[in-house]
Amino acid sequence: MAIVNFTQNLKRHVNCPETVSEGTTVAEVLGKVFEQEPFLEGYIVDEQGALRKHMVIFIDGIALKDRAKLSDPIPREDSEIFVMQALSGG
Repeated sequence: MAIVNFTQNLKRHVNCPETVSEGTTVAEVLGKVFEQEPFLEGYIVDEQGALRKHMVIFIDGIALKDRAKLSDPIPREDSEIFVMQALSGG
C-alpha cells in the first residue's frame, strides 16, 4: 500500500492527512484518498481528472509524467507519493 503525503501548505487549505492507500496507478491510489476526503479531489484534479496546473506529484522522488490521466504506475508496495503545490514566479 502506497503512503500518500501532502505538504504542510496544502494542509492549511484542505483536510489532507498522511494516509495509506492501495492501487497500481497514481489515479487509483488518489481515488481511494478522495473517497475519504472528497473536497481534496477538486483541489488537486480538474473535472476531467487531470492534475491541476498548480499541483505537482512525486512518486518515490520522481515527478509524475502523466498529468492528464495519472496513469503512472506505483512501483512498489511501500512507495511514497508526495502531493504539493507547484512553485512558480520570477
